[in-house]
This record gives sequence, structure tokens and C-alpha cells, in this order.
Amino acid sequence: MPKILIIDDEKIIRSTLREILEYEKYQISEAQDGEQGLKMLKEEDFDLVLCDIKMPKMDGLEVLEKSSELEKQPQFIMISAHGSIETAVEATKKGAFDFVPKPPDLNRLLLTVRNALDKKNLVSETKVLRKKLSQKLDMVGKSPSINHVKDTIEKVAPTEARVLITGPNGTGKELVAHWLHKKSNRANAPFIAVNCAAIPAELIESELFGHEKGSFTSAVKQRIGKFEQADAGTLFLDEIGDMSLSAQSKVLRALQEHKITRVGGDKDIKVDVRVLAATNKDLKKEIEEGNFREDLYHRLSVILIQVPPLKDRKEDIPLLVDKFLEDVANEYGTAKKEISKEAISKLQEFPWTGNIRELRNVLERLMILGEKTISLDDIKKYADYE
Repeated sequence: MPKILIIDDEKIIRSTLREILEYEKYQISEAQDGEQGLKMLKEEDFDLVLCDIKMPKMDGLEVLEKSSELEKQPQFIMISAHGSIETAVEATKKGAFDFVPKPPDLNRLLLTVRNALDKKNLVSETKVLRKKLSQKLDMVGKSPSINHVKDTIEKVAPTEARVLITGPNGTGKELVAHWLHKKSNRANAPFIAVNCAAIPAELIESELFGHEKGSFTSAVKQRIGKFEQADAGTLFLDEIGDMSLSAQSKVLRALQEHKITRVGGDKDIKVDVRVLAATNKDLKKEIEEGNFREDLYHRLSVILIQVPPLKDRKEDIPLLVDKFLEDVANEYGTAKKEISKEAISKLQEFPWTGNIRELRNVLERLMILGEKTISLDDIKKYADYE
């Protein structure tokens, strides 16, 4: 049940609003002036505040301003019999959801309350999702090799330098790309990822550069490519070693001229994109074999970041185990399981050919099948290694 606080120095207004809102099944509290209202906001969590502007001791705009310093911020609807456009604008600038004149129109008031609560729910959900995403993108580890990666990210991210991220499958190359974007000046712009290995060679150019309607048989409408979608942001080309030579030449042109042309089009389109690339292949060997353009390699590899395999950072396994057990527990809505020291030691002995991705899969299996405290016997039963 949403909690609403009514702050007004007129008792009859408080009583009227309470009666209306309680009939709509809202939980209502009252404060007779701004000081009492602010005190209640500090002591309790409210979803919404209906706040008068003209009050003794502390006016509504001051309450609104000071409430913005609270850890949990409710939505505010300001109410006043002395309202003006200037007052409404000032209240909105200070963070109010809306301004309602006295006496309030019942239908408008209830609609405004519902809309304000919807916004509060959206804000809360967004914060939860951002927290989950942030946790998912945590770069866990304190080993020298992973600390070197973190240090390089800190130095390189604020620049516009292109970065080539190398390392075996499952090591977290996309995670490095996310952090480069997150710590860059483009952090508020799009981060667009393309898995070049997952797209057929005949479709990769359309995927990257878009196409015009009718440019090929299945092109029934115009399509905006990933370069345009990432404009002002970051484009991450994963597994770029699998890209066709034809697409490579067009990517090279885009990097050189900051322009792309849609498939079937003849118009140059300017793009402002920072390109990050990743591969599990030895691109120098691919160049020797004629599978990768040397000029593109040098364009992409201004900075090289080598992501270490898990077998080279086994001292990080206890930290990763703790994180993944918590992540899986949160995903399944269950209690996080403990794990014995012997079990962790056994996990540190494995070669982890699938790297961090494989470790997470094993821990998910152990969370489902293992005992309340994951033991050495559970490792022997449910891990793939002897």
C-alpha cells in the first residue's frame, strides 16, 4: 500500500485529502507544518508527499529542497491557494512532480497522485536494475594480472583511443569493453555490442552499416546499422577476427573518414563513434594467412589489453566464487550457499579451459545440486573435472 504524507497547516485540508486518499486505499500520514513534515520524512519512508507551499516555520519549497538531500526521496506534489505560474515553475525546478491549486479538483488530484506514484515506481525499478547491472559488470579480482587490466582501463577510458582486447573465450573481454565505456566521456551515450562471429558473412555489412529498402531481396524496409545506433557512443566489435574482408574494408573506411554508407545507398553518413574490438584469435597470424587486413589491425590496436585466462589468476577464484554464489542466489531468489575451504581449494586446482564463464556455470550447478554448505564431495560430483 503506497504511503502518502500530507503536509499542510490547514486541518480541514488535511482531513479532506486524507478522506479522499484513504478511500482509494492509500496509507496516509499528516504533518501540520513544514518542520514536522521534514522530521517525519527523515524518520519514515514515504512514496509521495502532498505539500502546501505557504506554511509557518518552514514553507513547502524549503521542505522540497531539503528533502532532496535524503537517501530515499519521495515524489512531491505541491498544493497552494496562492499559486502562480512562477511558483509552479520554481517548484518543478526544485524537483516537484506537479503543482495542484487549492481547492483541488478531485479527478485531477487522483490522476496526478497515480502518475506520481507510477514515476516513483519507475525510478525505484531503474535504481534496482542499475544496481544489478553494476554488480553484474563488477570486475572481481586482486591478482597482479587483473590489476594491470584495471589500471590500463583507468588510463585509457577517458581518451578517444581505440582499444583491441585480446584473450581466450570466457575471460571477460566484453566486461573490459563495458568498463572502458562506463569510465569514458561517452558513458551517457549508447554502448552497442556486435558479435561478428554470430552474424553470417552476407549479413554483417547490413548489421554494421544498415541498408536501404530494396537493396537486396529481404530488405523490405530501411534499416539503421550499429554504427549509426552507436553515434556519440561506443561500438564494441566482438570476435572481429571472424569478420569478412569485405566488411573489414568498410570498417577501415569508417574509422579513417568517420563516415559510413548503408548497403544499397549512395549517401555518406557522418558518425561519431569510439570503436573497441575484441578477439580470441592471433590477428598477426591471421594477417600472415591473408584473413585479416594489416591496416585495420593497426587502426584498431592503438591500445592493446590482454585479458588473462583464469588459470593465470587462480588467487582470484575465492573472490569470484563468492560473487557468483551471491549472483545466482539473487537470480533464483534463494539463500546464498556457503562453500568449504576444501571445496574452494579444489576449484583452484582445475584448469578452467572455459575460464570465468565456465566457473560461473559450475557454481550455478552447485547452487542447485549441492548441499547447504557446498563441500569437496559436491565438487567431485558436480564439477566436470576429475
